[in-house]
Amino acid sequence: MISIKLRLKLLPFQAEALQWFKSQEDGRFKGGILADEMGMGKTIQMISLLLTDLPAKMHTLVITPTVALLQWKSELFLHTEKNSLSVFIYYGSACSDLTIEDLKKYNVVLTTYSSIESAYRRQHLGFRRNGKYVKKSSLLHSFHWDRIILDEAHHIKEKNTSTAQSAYKLEATFRWGLSGTPLQNRLGELYSLIKFLRIDPYAYYYCYTCSCKSLTWNFSDHSYCDLCGHYRMQHFCFWNKEIMRPIQKFGNFSSGLTAFGKLGWLLHNIMIRRTKIEKAADLGLPPRLIYRRSCYFNDEELDFYESLYSESRTTMQAYVEAGTLLNNYAHIFDLLTKMRQAADHPFLVVFGNRLSNSLSCSDVCGICQGEAEDPIISKCHHVFCREDVKEFIDTCPEPSPVCPKCYIPLTIDLEQPTLAPSEKVTSKAALRNRTSILNRMDIGGWKSSTKIEALLEELSNLRNRNCTIKSIVFSQYCSFLDLIEWRLLRCGFNAVKLDGRMTPEQRASVIDRFSKDPNIAVFLISLKAGGVALNLTEASRVFLMDCWWNPAVEYQAMDRIHRLGQLRPIEVIRIIVENSIESRILQLQVFRKKTVTL
Repeated sequence: MISIKLRLKLLPFQAEALQWFKSQEDGRFKGGILADEMGMGKTIQMISLLLTDLPAKMHTLVITPTVALLQWKSELFLHTEKNSLSVFIYYGSACSDLTIEDLKKYNVVLTTYSSIESAYRRQHLGFRRNGKYVKKSSLLHSFHWDRIILDEAHHIKEKNTSTAQSAYKLEATFRWGLSGTPLQNRLGELYSLIKFLRIDPYAYYYCYTCSCKSLTWNFSDHSYCDLCGHYRMQHFCFWNKEIMRPIQKFGNFSSGLTAFGKLGWLLHNIMIRRTKIEKAADLGLPPRLIYRRSCYFNDEELDFYESLYSESRTTMQAYVEAGTLLNNYAHIFDLLTKMRQAADHPFLVVFGNRLSNSLSCSDVCGICQGEAEDPIISKCHHVFCREDVKEFIDTCPEPSPVCPKCYIPLTIDLEQPTLAPSEKVTSKAALRNRTSILNRMDIGGWKSSTKIEALLEELSNLRNRNCTIKSIVFSQYCSFLDLIEWRLLRCGFNAVKLDGRMTPEQRASVIDRFSKDPNIAVFLISLKAGGVALNLTEASRVFLMDCWWNPAVEYQAMDRIHRLGQLRPIEVIRIIVENSIESRILQLQVFRKKTVTL
């Protein structure tokens, strides 16, 4: 058994994984994929691997979604002995003046996918400064890391995106990918991870006539190889030739069957995956039950939805008759999105355009939830009534009051001039908060929706049965979360919210508040910003307010609470409007679970 300075005892399957990690790094592939199901402690297992390097000073780069950045730091300090690992967060403009020597001081550097993408883009494409395009070398890409870890590695599943390209260009001795859903849609998504791991020969391009070998497609003139000078038709991608194309062409027969055998051998050698069912005895997790609450439009909502459906159908028929259906894919997707939004709340369609309605109405106070009187704005870009925030500060029992919206220390000038509705703001974060859907609609003309009232009924019944149970509400639309939050707060529910408009510090603050404050019963989370990487075992109920095309995304969200450390039985409630597009999306999800699109 490998001796490590970890404060908790590894479960048997986690100790088994640690042995596998070391054998992989000592072997041919120098890394691999940890694909344990969500909630089985992938972070802890990788931390145990980092501790096996001590006392040697190895340098590890951990790339995570933004929402998990501070959580990784917290886990590193919580589960390791004091001063075992030195940790640095590489995020934001404050890191622009760092040097390689500065990075060498730390065992672990934490950063985000957006940070490496931005750094890589600035290095290769440049950015505008004083009217000119300039390029800046990426510090993260200039450093040769001992180990790179991609948390939620399916973020690079699309191989041609700038995020994936930036990950490929990072240099390291050992490479690891962590994902509970490494394959979400199609077999081709695995190639992104194979390429990041640099698995030889599958990740490379080869030449038929010479020893030319490259990780990228090097044809700057689109005809001849930059390395060997041979014509492009003399080059091939090993993954496509040996696995992808045979499976696409022959399926599970002939050459396709042989390709499946090669794929099986490859995954057996570079990936380890265990499920909660397989390791139920070790995990001891409570059961998880998934329910479906069916509801139906009221008359007003049905009229609105049917008119929107009729308009969308007419538009699509026009495209079909003109033979331009595929040329207008983006427009069709926008029509489908509006129908999905209408199933949540008609206001998402009516007030969805930020440009046409932006700042046309008064701001909403973050304390009283009404139209702000004599509004002023805080440093964290939230608007309050002047008298309300004065009273809040005067009556706050804490020595340093925190913002009642994002729970970071409250900084606000109580003597600042009144914020006019049409006043321009220069900060992007302030602009996002000022253009919230609540500020684009007339609060006095508020109308609820079938889904919001169904959620409110479920939460009220839950509170009546057991007021200690906490719930998480997921939606993919931030504007819908704004509407839900406003309704819940007006009904006496204490709720916090996390979405992509928040900084890492704000996200960490609301997560900490939800975890530690027994009075906060509901956590509203954007599916994209908080549907992965979070550990929220304080909650035992999940409400999914809308359907996503890819069911794997929803299962990622469900498992924010069904994970190690959970003691209560789990219930997941999907709130569905039956007489809408959502029932068709559910049928599509069932089909996608049964098949793999190649």
